[in-house]
Amino acid sequence: MSKRFMTGLYWFLAFEFALGAVTKYWPGDTMFSSAYSAKFADWGYPSWMRFVVGALEGAAAVLLVIRSRRTRFLGATTLMFVLTGAVTTHIVNHDPAVESWAAPTHLLIMGMLALANWPADWRDLLRAPAAPAVRTPRPSDEVTRAQHLGRNP
Repeated sequence: MSKRFMTGLYWFLAFEFALGAVTKYWPGDTMFSSAYSAKFADWGYPSWMRFVVGALEGAAAVLLVIRSRRTRFLGATTLMFVLTGAVTTHIVNHDPAVESWAAPTHLLIMGMLALANWPADWRDLLRAPAAPAVRTPRPSDEVTRAQHLGRNP
């Protein structure tokens, strides 16, 4: 896929989850649904849990737009955990499919993005990003030949 398309996809998904994070912090009804404080209570969670979920969504949205495979992987896996909880909540509470289709859809998308950004070695996630190595220029053939013959260049 083109690089522009993928960048646009990351930004679109980050916008969606940033908007979702804002609605979790919103005290009343939103233009999308009723207040999340009431929703979380109806689902059997404490009302303050919406702040935890909102913080995770907001942090993951930021990680998705940083142009690094490592940060995008961490953002996608964070959202996979959040979305697994959302899907499970919708299933346990027997929510109608019309109201709960977004969570499993986004879970699949985040799974694909996590796999696309999977690190070559899991220890790469724990290491600090390395600075690019500085290459020293190789001496030219004339300098090497002069040094070999014992002359100063």
